[in-house]
Amino acid sequence: MSVFVVPPLDEQPWPSLGPQLCDFLEERAIHGPGDLRGRPASIDVEKRALLYRAYEVYPRGHPRAGRRRFKRAAISLRKGTAKTELAAWVAYAELHPEAPVRAAGFHLVDGVWQPVGAPVTDPYIPMLAYTEEQTEELAYGALLVMCTEGPDADLFDSGKEHITRIDGEGKAEAVAGSPSAADGARTTFQHFDETHRMLLPRLKDARQTMRNNLPKRVLADAWELETTTTYGEGQGSCAEDTHQYAEMIAAGKARDPSLFFFHREASWRDDEDLEDREQLKAAIREASGPAIAAWPDFEGQVESIASLYQQPDTDKMYFQRVWLNRRRSAERNAFDPARWETLARREVRIEHGEPITIGFDGARWRDAVGFIATHIETGFQWPLRYWVRPDDAEGWEVTDDDVDGVLTEAMDLYAVRLVYADPPRFESAVARWSGRWGERRVLEWYTNRPRQIGQAMRAYRTAQTSGELTHNGDTTYAEHIGNSVRGDLKIRDDDETPLWTIYKVRPDSTKYIDLAMAGCLSWRARLDALAKGGWKRKKRKQIIVRR
Repeated sequence: MSVFVVPPLDEQPWPSLGPQLCDFLEERAIHGPGDLRGRPASIDVEKRALLYRAYEVYPRGHPRAGRRRFKRAAISLRKGTAKTELAAWVAYAELHPEAPVRAAGFHLVDGVWQPVGAPVTDPYIPMLAYTEEQTEELAYGALLVMCTEGPDADLFDSGKEHITRIDGEGKAEAVAGSPSAADGARTTFQHFDETHRMLLPRLKDARQTMRNNLPKRVLADAWELETTTTYGEGQGSCAEDTHQYAEMIAAGKARDPSLFFFHREASWRDDEDLEDREQLKAAIREASGPAIAAWPDFEGQVESIASLYQQPDTDKMYFQRVWLNRRRSAERNAFDPARWETLARREVRIEHGEPITIGFDGARWRDAVGFIATHIETGFQWPLRYWVRPDDAEGWEVTDDDVDGVLTEAMDLYAVRLVYADPPRFESAVARWSGRWGERRVLEWYTNRPRQIGQAMRAYRTAQTSGELTHNGDTTYAEHIGNSVRGDLKIRDDDETPLWTIYKVRPDSTKYIDLAMAGCLSWRARLDALAKGGWKRKKRKQIIVRR
């Protein structure tokens, strides 16, 4: 989808200080560094909507009436959409001695109870970026311009290291990326800028330390804002952590009503070809959104961005991340999820007694474990059984009895010609199967052998592309196919073709790939069964009884 919002819009809007805040900013704030520097702030419709959501409060009559609905807000937009300036406006209002940023009661407006806005008493606003210098250049730098060149410059004592209210009661500052520098602060609002660049442990630790300061100022109703371009998937950045957490909330795997998350990207299309200039420009427009499209000479900007993509030395993956706000470039997908969906044959059922092959892969105590079957004659695949570790599970384990039972049943129901099983963590089980059904029928198939797994993966993807492989449409199997990230191996095939295998997007990701690996092994087993021959179902002799 183009836009991902957590939580989604409510049918009945919440009370919000957003309208008062936007009016205040357009009257008392200015634009920061750039083409509009020094001009009165002008807030486009999308940023206005984001501020409305970020400043929602609990309604009159609620036990928490007037308190902020969200303690965390995170905004992910493409490069060049003035999201850092938006953060600076928020910091400006949070620091200003007259801004309506906290509810101080309610009053009736046209028959509706609306919050009454008031400033924060003695605010403290730390602003963190991936380097302290970047904080000064980005959000803090924009705030400095607003406080020194705006109409209320006389209300602030501004410097390169910190900005204070002229009465001394309130301060904003750029902070260093070390946990000790942020520890113990009496924070009322804090900002994290370009969190896709926050990869180092010291930065992640600093953010966590700063986050732990928020509950200290109860009356101030402290909160935080994160602004970023989307992250490179698998790098483990702060932005990635936030986005994955929002996805867990949206999926019902986590409950946290204190987070507001907004992400806009150019959505994927099955037949997309970004080498086509018109399709490329359409993707740029979609990633920009309608508010940015209303900017002066927006089409000129689109043309300029599109020209970057078509230069021969452009990193296409980087381009898609920063200008289309896509987390993963299609080049990193091991398989095409859209193509996989077209291969579903939900009405197909394989009769008992039919010749099949089986692939087995998984981790006993984490991720997932599964058996994938392939009908040798048709190439139709389906999961025999799988186990997926719940996100909050402790002591989770797939036992030998679990996997033994599934394979025993499969052997009874079908003519199983080959089983390829990746044995780590299930060595005893695989050895037991081989001893019971024969070592030529059940084989240890280690997936850490570069040449073998690289050739198997290439054949598996080719079967998907050609349509030789079909499947039953199982949604978990499809998720594992979509989660699979291509990782190049340091080896080439005999024809100099680069070989690759699949990985999770990062080791601690809950986007599992075990069924995709099992499917690959099952497909490799099918190809080997076809090559060996003798796999076809033997016809039963018909006995005629004469009377």
